[in-house]
Amino acid sequence: MAPKVLISDQLSEAAVQIFRDRGIDVDFQPDVGKDKEKLAEIIGNYDGLAIRSATKVTQKIIDAADNLKVIGRAGIGTDNIDKDAASQKGIIVMNTPFGNMITTAEHAIAMMFAVARQIPEASASTNAGKWEKSKFMGVELTGKTLGVIGAGNIGGIVCDRARGLDMKVIAYDPFLGQEKADKMQVEKVDLDALLARADFITLHVPFTDQTANILSREALAKTKKGVRIINCARGGLVDEEALADALKSGHVAGAAFDVFAKEPATENPLFGLPNVVCTPHLGAATSEAQENVALQVAEQMSDYLLTGAVSNALNMPSVTAEEAKIMGPWVKLAGHLGAFIGQMTDEPIRAINILYDGVVATMNLEALNCGVIAGIMKKANPDVNMVSAPVIAQERGIRVSTTNQAKSGAFDGYIKVTVVTAERERSVAGTVFSDGKPRFIQIKGINIDAEIGAHMLYTTNEDVPGIIGALGQTMGSNGVNIANFTLGRSAAGGEAIALLYVDEPVPADARAKLAETGLFKQIKPLQFDVA
Repeated sequence: MAPKVLISDQLSEAAVQIFRDRGIDVDFQPDVGKDKEKLAEIIGNYDGLAIRSATKVTQKIIDAADNLKVIGRAGIGTDNIDKDAASQKGIIVMNTPFGNMITTAEHAIAMMFAVARQIPEASASTNAGKWEKSKFMGVELTGKTLGVIGAGNIGGIVCDRARGLDMKVIAYDPFLGQEKADKMQVEKVDLDALLARADFITLHVPFTDQTANILSREALAKTKKGVRIINCARGGLVDEEALADALKSGHVAGAAFDVFAKEPATENPLFGLPNVVCTPHLGAATSEAQENVALQVAEQMSDYLLTGAVSNALNMPSVTAEEAKIMGPWVKLAGHLGAFIGQMTDEPIRAINILYDGVVATMNLEALNCGVIAGIMKKANPDVNMVSAPVIAQERGIRVSTTNQAKSGAFDGYIKVTVVTAERERSVAGTVFSDGKPRFIQIKGINIDAEIGAHMLYTTNEDVPGIIGALGQTMGSNGVNIANFTLGRSAAGGEAIALLYVDEPVPADARAKLAETGLFKQIKPLQFDVA
């Protein structure tokens, strides 16, 4: 059955057609996003939800989204999505951060020109029949210092455009390396230095706990007198009350804002002040940008639903379509290893240690980690997946560590998973053969070569005669067909293990009969998702 996608906001017909051309069953209802009750009523029918900013994906919507696998935001901002709730339910949230980069950067530059030359006020005055030429004395941008807070994708374009205007550009960004700053031809500074030196300040960071009110009342007091401030990034980055006071006192000469702490902004401390330019969140509002992000979100969602490729996800490692093809068997193996060790472990897990050897060590380890953790967590929560599992593990205080190493043995690559509890450590390793099938190759340090089936039985015992006979006779007398049978031992007469791949679950009565023989230390039925 083809995946079903609901488009609940206005997307272009070309974007809708992308879904259809890729074989997606698409339902285009551009007004349903504004109707919370209707959206909650129908969302359970869909695998994907494509939105812009009008649709609010709340906890209520996510609770009703029983089949939803991905939410795609045509644009960069995802404040209208409850990402924590989505992650808890295993729903990927992706955006399109690159489709409106140029548009938003150009808007910031336009706003800087507007506030430097008081263009909106001068236009309004002239249109009113006045000729107040002396009233609107502006300043040049050439030779001025532009302070850029956040020199990522959009901020980087602003830096480039500003240098073209012969401005001196300084940047504050904790993630900006010196090599990158040199390549961008900007001076990397700390925030206090930027505040003290900049003639213009423009913000290009997301809204987070760290960036909220980054231009606080205290920070604004440190700015150069006569500074002009531009915000086309996110509301809440600037203390608007404090900025209004600084504008009234003359310490700040002007401000240009496209975003506000509360939107839609019908009231704001900045409204009505002289030399304040305000626009209604137009940063991405060009026909080119709107088309670009719509096409991108359609492609990204289609790729994920059809091939498993993950692009621009906010709660899941990205996996390209090519990676998805190569890694598919290894992701399955990671899940099987996690499922084995999760089913074997009854006590609380303190840590998960994952070793990647050989060819697998060069793959997307973040995605593989998610597969392992999801496999482990399925025992406690059957609905867990690669998105929600890391969240649950973190909530439980489980430490996850990863080690990768060059090829060290007979296999081209393998994965070994070890869990640590208060009582013990338990490990299992596996590889993928040339036929693409995952196999267990080691359990408890004992080498084996076991196929992985939907239903299995794991036993431990001392290496003594009669084990094979007891297993075979008991399964046969209880009508259980053995598809494959694997034995392993640490040494002759030492600890031994057996893995039976059976056609159906081993009944409790059969397991009880095995226990009655007194030959087995442990008898554990296992199940694996091999679809």
